[in-house]
Amino acid sequence: LGDINIKLTKAEAESQPLKIIPGVDIRRSLKVTVEPNSEACWLFVKAEETNWPDFTDANGTARKVSYSVAAGDNGWKALENVPGVYYREVSAEDAKAGIAYYVLAGSAEHLNGVVTVSRELTKTEVNSLAGTQPKLTFTAYAVQREGIDDAAAAWAAAEN
Repeated sequence: LGDINIKLTKAEAESQPLKIIPGVDIRRSLKVTVEPNSEACWLFVKAEETNWPDFTDANGTARKVSYSVAAGDNGWKALENVPGVYYREVSAEDAKAGIAYYVLAGSAEHLNGVVTVSRELTKTEVNSLAGTQPKLTFTAYAVQREGIDDAAAAWAAAEN
């Protein structure tokens, strides 16, 4: 909504199907770019898991195959009461100049995004994924900032 152009991209080398291997993190440099000469906006990403493995560690607290959206002071914020949706406010200055925002949190080896695979993932768990094709899908949305005072209202507009 509004005069905003966005693009959701990943690094070309990351286009091939992924293998889930215990202890081997999966590099995913996914980013949303607000194209130059856009207007101030609310920017959203929605994460959807299909056949995503829900194996947890020995304590039952952490997933063995996991990801995090890049958060923090200058990062994405979880939209309250809407699981899997994250947002950020893009200023008029940044929108006019054009700016890219990485979606996934990184690691020491892969700064621009990673899916973490625990060393605790067992062969039995990996084999149980055969034929299910785990999939993690991200969709980007942008809504004009002018006249919309909060992220929840902007998300409601994006859904329509």
